[in-house]
Amino acid sequence: MIQIREPGQRRLSRPVMLGPVQIGGGAPVSIQSMNNTRTADVAATLAQLRALQDVGCEIGRLAVADEEDAQALPAILRVSPLPLVADIHFDYRLALAAIQAGISGLRLNPGNIGDKTRVVQVAKAALSAGIPIRVGVNGGSLAKDLLAKYGSVTAEALVESAGRQIEMLEDAGFYRIKISLKASRLPVMLDAYRQMAACCDYPLHIGVTEAGLPGLGSLKSAIGIGTLLAEGIGDTLRVSLTGDPVAEVRLAQDILRLLELRPGGVQIISCPTCGRTKIEVAALAQAVQREVAGLKPGKPLTIAIMGCAVNGPGEAREADLGIAGGQNGGLLFAKGEVIGRYSEEALLPELLSRIRALVEEY
Repeated sequence: MIQIREPGQRRLSRPVMLGPVQIGGGAPVSIQSMNNTRTADVAATLAQLRALQDVGCEIGRLAVADEEDAQALPAILRVSPLPLVADIHFDYRLALAAIQAGISGLRLNPGNIGDKTRVVQVAKAALSAGIPIRVGVNGGSLAKDLLAKYGSVTAEALVESAGRQIEMLEDAGFYRIKISLKASRLPVMLDAYRQMAACCDYPLHIGVTEAGLPGLGSLKSAIGIGTLLAEGIGDTLRVSLTGDPVAEVRLAQDILRLLELRPGGVQIISCPTCGRTKIEVAALAQAVQREVAGLKPGKPLTIAIMGCAVNGPGEAREADLGIAGGQNGGLLFAKGEVIGRYSEEALLPELLSRIRALVEEY
């Protein structure tokens, strides 16, 4: 059953620290991404980490697939601009090496790194280092007995899988845990996170795994991640898109801003147009979008570009700056007040000038 919360109320989770970033415990929802460079290529890995930081990423993750990757970690960690998580599978010794190198966190599935004695070794080392472990359950790697029990990848299978892994860590005296239950099917992913949110207070790392290429993958991620966040579920997130991870971070920023969970940024409101439209709304909106793409105001900035007198004045009045179109031009609003009527040719330069001035003011 979905746990109903008051509007804006987030699920209360216990806090864990990943380097300087708090996850859970009421902290802002943090953005993660994962390098697609070979970790052993130190220069390429650091270059991508810097690019991710530049667009707002707060936590990075690196695949540590072999000894060569593990040996590269000290050089990366000395100068990394982000706290880093080591993504470990199958070989518990790589987890121990990452901890020894000074990693800020681990992502692993305790069930695939060997018997309980190896899990205990990793848990004790992580406990001594003061770092968290993310139990990462994925629809593509469920145990065979769970697939046989449930017949397919289901929310219940994901939750039971996570429960097994969590129990192994708790039995080892380790409680600095984060959880993810990712699936590529949205109904399964949503149901799994809702179930887990209702039965424990560990912080949740949310995302839609293997979402696909930008386009449909962005839509899937926005629906899945956005739905959970709107329900108050989620402490940190990663958008998973095929391609450059910089695009993942930009989309994550947009999701958080649109849900008003993160300040800053520019939001453009524009009408879909209809037979009442008297100005070129699409061209105006596209020009404004190009202009504001690189702007980073200190406070949220809303710009409305509306094409007619039905909803136009109301939307424009509610925005920081707005246009309400009419015959051969339109009204320009600033902070709810009409500041002038301009021809269609004059609307854009006047609006852009006022956007730049407002960004400087913010």
